Amino acid sequence: MSRIATCFEKLEADGQTALITYITAGDPEPWLTVPMLHALVDAGANILELGVPFSDPMADGPVIQKACERALKNDVSMLHVLDMVRQFREKDSETPIVLMGYANPLEAMGYQTFAEKAQQAGVDGVLTVDMPPEETTEFVPLMNSHDIDTIFLVAPTTTDERMAYIAEHARGFIYYVSIKGVTGTATLDVSSVATKLEQLRKHTDLPLGVGFGIRDGKSAAAVSEVSDAVVVGSTLVNCIAEHAAADRAEELPAALAVLLAEIRHAINARDMEK
Repeated sequence: MSRIATCFEKLEADGQTALITYITAGDPEPWLTVPMLHALVDAGANILELGVPFSDPMADGPVIQKACERALKNDVSMLHVLDMVRQFREKDSETPIVLMGYANPLEAMGYQTFAEKAQQAGVDGVLTVDMPPEETTEFVPLMNSHDIDTIFLVAPTTTDERMAYIAEHARGFIYYVSIKGVTGTATLDVSSVATKLEQLRKHTDLPLGVGFGIRDGKSAAAVSEVSDAVVVGSTLVNCIAEHAAADRAEELPAALAVLLAEIRHAINARDMEK
């Protein structure tokens, strides 16, 4: 059983909603990424999404776009990202790590090389925003053969027929995009999310995670009522940007831990009410 499946199984047994966090690898400095990942786990993160820097992150809003720019100024490549995962695994062999990004860095490395190196580093899943399941006839079997879950997005505009198709190809969990727009924008409508997740559950037994638009403990708790996982990204990345701008980057592991602990506490409180 994969680390992702094991994580969700354990959380379900404990009556807990998974908390998934996103940061961009190498932002604001490469040496801070691994300490920040450990701090997030200590503060309650169950699964880590690590963004692979890319020059044209089309699904991301200004906050994560600027994070990619900062990381690329540090010359952070896919090889560097995989090395960060390897370093993280020296102390943590249990927390699942999902690489989130775009097709170009994967294609530049080559799918076979990526699969081998990612498995060796300890990557558990990959979410490639601009690679729909129709374009993964070679990619998904390759990832499966290297024990890497391929995670796909479902949007508010996704039809029922397409939900079924995505569910057929997905592994690990399905990521539901809660808003029509890019990361860090718009207002979350939990009732609309609940309706879509109910529809999606008819096609899959995989856990359903919800991201985009979750800004704080209140919104995270509300989403935890209807989902199996809550994904928090832009809020964390904005904290990173603020500390980098104030020349206080060394404080980031502790600052992210404080921010995430509040969100974890809110989710736990709602889980206890279920």
